[in-house]
Amino acid sequence: MKRNIKVILMGCALGITGLASCTDGYEAEPVENFTLDYIFSETDSMGTQARQYLNNIYRHLQPGHNRVASDFLDAASDDAISIEWDESEVYRIAMGQYTANNRISSEMQWGYYYTTIREVAEFIANIDRVPFKLTYVKAGETRTDADGNLVRTPLNVTMKAEARFLRALAYFEMVKRYGGVPLMGDKIYSLEDNLELPRNTFAECVNYIVSELDAIKDDLRGLPMEGTDPTNYTAAATREACMGLKSRVLLYAASKLFNEEPLERGNELVGYASYDRNRWKLAADAAWEFISTFGHNGSGTINLTPNFRDVFLNWYSSANPEIIWYIHGEMGGFNLEKNNGPLGFTGKGLALGRTLPTQNLVEAFPMKDGKKIGESKYPYTPETQYENRDPRLDMTVLHNGSNWLGRQLATYEGGGNNPTSSALYTRTSYYMCKFMGNYSVGKTEYENQNHPWVYLRYAEILLNYAEAQNEFEGPNENVYDCLIALRKRAGIEAGDNNLYGLKKPMTQDEMREAIYNERRIEMAFEEQRFFDIRRWKIAGKCFAEPVHGLSITNRDGRLNFAQNDVLNVKWNNRRYLYPIPYSEVVKNSNMVQNPNW
Repeated sequence: MKRNIKVILMGCALGITGLASCTDGYEAEPVENFTLDYIFSETDSMGTQARQYLNNIYRHLQPGHNRVASDFLDAASDDAISIEWDESEVYRIAMGQYTANNRISSEMQWGYYYTTIREVAEFIANIDRVPFKLTYVKAGETRTDADGNLVRTPLNVTMKAEARFLRALAYFEMVKRYGGVPLMGDKIYSLEDNLELPRNTFAECVNYIVSELDAIKDDLRGLPMEGTDPTNYTAAATREACMGLKSRVLLYAASKLFNEEPLERGNELVGYASYDRNRWKLAADAAWEFISTFGHNGSGTINLTPNFRDVFLNWYSSANPEIIWYIHGEMGGFNLEKNNGPLGFTGKGLALGRTLPTQNLVEAFPMKDGKKIGESKYPYTPETQYENRDPRLDMTVLHNGSNWLGRQLATYEGGGNNPTSSALYTRTSYYMCKFMGNYSVGKTEYENQNHPWVYLRYAEILLNYAEAQNEFEGPNENVYDCLIALRKRAGIEAGDNNLYGLKKPMTQDEMREAIYNERRIEMAFEEQRFFDIRRWKIAGKCFAEPVHGLSITNRDGRLNFAQNDVLNVKWNNRRYLYPIPYSEVVKNSNMVQNPNW
């Protein structure tokens, strides 16, 4: 008997919803007639509908550009604020203006992740019914057939592995926000099942995610993708993406929030039962395995892109060896620029200036010799603060005097790019320019281009290794090498000792500070800082003082610079994790709420 997909995919507990997005591309047949027999047809040797089903699961992935109700998540950290300020959802996140019952829908997406998890279970249960004639070569495959060609495998094998990767990713996105969550396994629950499932422990969730990634990595394809034009490089999960995600998962698991100082000692839903230093070794080993297999210590197929700006522009693999995995974002447009570019332009330069970097972030960038402000050979004054800086600053932040769309920006109060008569203007004197095209020279309007969201890149793997190895046994030569590689690529001066501004030797604490700051400036606006200050348990310290901007006034042609307070956050430690949705706790007697919510 044919089973109607509308019934099979009916929403149930844990916030699971129906497959609204699964209907994309199936306009030829009414929605109510879709069946699993139709999608996973036993006569479709091309697997056309099954592949579309998997593509629809991929479409759940959300690019980070202006993801949180049109803002970057980093605008809820100490690195930026939204121009919408107290009217934005990201402001509510920053200020803790949410509860278990009054949540931020664009960020706290419990049911959204369980939709992905259920769809993957449906896919895994049915994909092997499709008699694929399409084949692929597994990553690292060395066996050959009778004709000497590499052994090829039916496409459903990698499709199943890709689906499991997406499920592992969905669980990780939940775990880093909530701690332990209910693990569904491969079971497809119906309304007749007992749906009052308890949360699994944090350790069980991490072990499940890592075991899934280990199990599927050899069934995935590898980079570069077989048979694909590099300018149309697919965003499908690969072995490299799988190993990169494992590195991130283990790093989070070893971090203070979950390993050393959970929110509630003895509560295994929000962290491990006891501290284990060896978890840092597991994280270091996972990152080093990647580096020694694919990176500069291995095959070299993945490495740092020579120019920092090009990481986000020349995004396809042949021109950009740094990208491990990306998510499709805007392909052929300039909405990113329109949302975040500076105010004061017209026509195809008109922009909303939503994302406003803070003075805190600007001062985190070192001087050009790699030294901190005040420790450098280069002088630093408010008037000269943008001179002789780490080149990444100008590739991340636009400031007063920056060249943009054929003119110098005037972000002082009343200047052309900070019109104080406007209802909305930059409260920090800064705008974001990371991810955007190079509009500092030769262009007077925004142009169509691709803006994929780079979810994993090699720079992060280097930082993951450096942090984990330093926490496990202190800085070694490889830790130094990771930071030096990033600073060298950035354009920081080598110095007489070729340490690019680093001190040697450093204590573990000194190296930790260096790694934290390097991660902050290298990964700015990549949805890292928001979670880093939580897993490091330093959010309270970061918000102990108001977040700062810069007030620039023009007095008779002379600019005056003064630090100003733009956000005063009263931190509460319960916010290191989100609350479980109230609706889930009410309908499920086994669902335990997070501490103090």
